[in-house]
Amino acid sequence: MFATTLFHPGMSQMTTAVLALIQKTLMVSGLVLLIALFGAHVGHATFVEGLKSVLPKSLLIADEEAEEQVDSVAEVKSDALSPRMLGALAYVSKKYHVSNAALQPIFATAEAAGRELHLDPLLIIAVIGIESGFNPFSQSVVGAQGLMQVMPRYHKDKLPSDAGELPFFDPLTNVQVGAKVLKESIHRYGGVETGLQQFGGAINDPDRRYSSKVLAERQRLELAVQRLRAA
Repeated sequence: MFATTLFHPGMSQMTTAVLALIQKTLMVSGLVLLIALFGAHVGHATFVEGLKSVLPKSLLIADEEAEEQVDSVAEVKSDALSPRMLGALAYVSKKYHVSNAALQPIFATAEAAGRELHLDPLLIIAVIGIESGFNPFSQSVVGAQGLMQVMPRYHKDKLPSDAGELPFFDPLTNVQVGAKVLKESIHRYGGVETGLQQFGGAINDPDRRYSSKVLAERQRLELAVQRLRAA
């Protein structure tokens, strides 16, 4: 049964006025955001700052947050990926329907982890594709979490000291930890294929189906890189 609430006419007018104010605020904030981004792009910083000075500070919060996000993306892009990783990024973006901007920090982290651990970064990217399809919030029925499906109860010791809440759902932290787990598995079991089987929880599979899927995905990444170079 639905309940009906009756409002006093004065209350109704007040509600309408508040909603109208919210709508106008959102419109102004959106306009400021667009102008700010355009001004920053073409160098009209003085105009943008002048516009900001005549508007209430509360209307500029969304604008400032958006500028911080743009600066963050620009900073990531300035950390140039290798041509090999850029070619792989284009393939992953198209296959998994993920934006380049979202993939940039993931690929940069994978490349950095690969250098540190002496591990092929495309192998890390291939594992991410097979494990989660680049969904950072993926969780398995047994509790494995994030891009590389890391088991939190076994690998909390590998977390960085500045890890926040729900760290295994943080894409970059997950890749950092997952790469360490992968390296340990390969080292402990004496090879990439067996290490992958251990990483995927399928060490007793005689057909090595998990490692075959990951290595096939890495091969597709390599082919995508080669096609880009040949273009």
